[in-house]
Amino acid sequence: MNRPVVSRRAFAGAAVASSLARVRGANERLSVGLIGVGGRGQYDLGEIVKCKDLNVAVTAICDVWRPNRERAAALAAKAFGAKPKETADYRELLSWRDVDAVIIATPDSGHSRILEDSVKAGKDAYCEKPMGVEFREAKSAFLAVKQGRQVVQIGTQRRSEGPYLAAAKLMHSGILGQVTRVDMAVAFQEPRWRRDHHNVQEADVAWKEFLFNRPQRPFEARRLREWQLFRDYTNGIAGLWMCHFIDQVHWFLEDPYPAGAVANGGVFLWKDGRETSDVFHALLDYPKGFLVSFAMSLTNAAGNRNLWHGTRGTLDLDNWTISGDGARGPDRLERAIKIEPEPSTSHMRNFLECVRTRQTPRCDIQAGFSHAVAGCMASTALETGRKVRFDSAKLELV
Repeated sequence: MNRPVVSRRAFAGAAVASSLARVRGANERLSVGLIGVGGRGQYDLGEIVKCKDLNVAVTAICDVWRPNRERAAALAAKAFGAKPKETADYRELLSWRDVDAVIIATPDSGHSRILEDSVKAGKDAYCEKPMGVEFREAKSAFLAVKQGRQVVQIGTQRRSEGPYLAAAKLMHSGILGQVTRVDMAVAFQEPRWRRDHHNVQEADVAWKEFLFNRPQRPFEARRLREWQLFRDYTNGIAGLWMCHFIDQVHWFLEDPYPAGAVANGGVFLWKDGRETSDVFHALLDYPKGFLVSFAMSLTNAAGNRNLWHGTRGTLDLDNWTISGDGARGPDRLERAIKIEPEPSTSHMRNFLECVRTRQTPRCDIQAGFSHAVAGCMASTALETGRKVRFDSAKLELV
């Protein structure tokens, strides 16, 4: 396919006026474009298929690797009865006036830039987590969304899952008293990042589009398929994993930004050319007066830990209980409470419904920027060996 060069300015003018002028009534089909259709993007396609009752259809597909693009286009055609348009350049997709909303599921390094370009082109957007891995790009996207009128959902989908919804409600009630420490850890040993790249042919890859906002380099199939290992495309464990857990902190304790962060880690086991840590530990302190520890190892299968320590007791999010364990004061919880989950709902459905109603979705741009800030602070602390602080008034890392 010949791919015309579409500048940011070219699509951001006419497309905004066109898209904002359209009124999406209940009987009007909602046209969705997918940007990035690897494993996560194809999962998102499946979630949209489950929402066909909302009169929605995938009409556009973008991916830099032809086999991914063609596979997703075939799935969409089967599900919605018409072959979607295809492109390898997301800017071309954003210039298509009949696309109402986009799903961004590219490698992490593209999320902020594509999100900003999408809202400037007048498109509502569902952006996979993390919302950003480079602070300046994340801040620029955050401000662009805040200044616009687009509906934006960030893909930290635990905000739509029943157990977390129930736990958040209890935490907002003050059931634990004053929380001073949160202890989170993840451990597994299998190489979940491994992808076969020996069948990737350079002729099938729009390599320039893959690298679009990152340093230019010769074609390398492994970078396309195992991008999680390379610092150009991710900030490592801080973005790939910590964002889910730190989002819980911001949500449950209603404190959106860390005040400071330190981190340590390295490559201790998987010495396979990776540039991102296989062992990582960050400590983040918050203005309200609590410390969060997040540790992760890809070198041991000990499992997870998710403990919230308050003056009245402890929340255990692995066992979904709140108990008086650890508390000694007179207001210690007398009995353990089993968290009864609320109904889980589809994170994608929530987004699509909000596109029609123009309401704010469950995980809005503030939630996304908050976890991006924490991730950027922790990854910068790891790289520099220094404590990183955040000026919440100026929205700047210090």
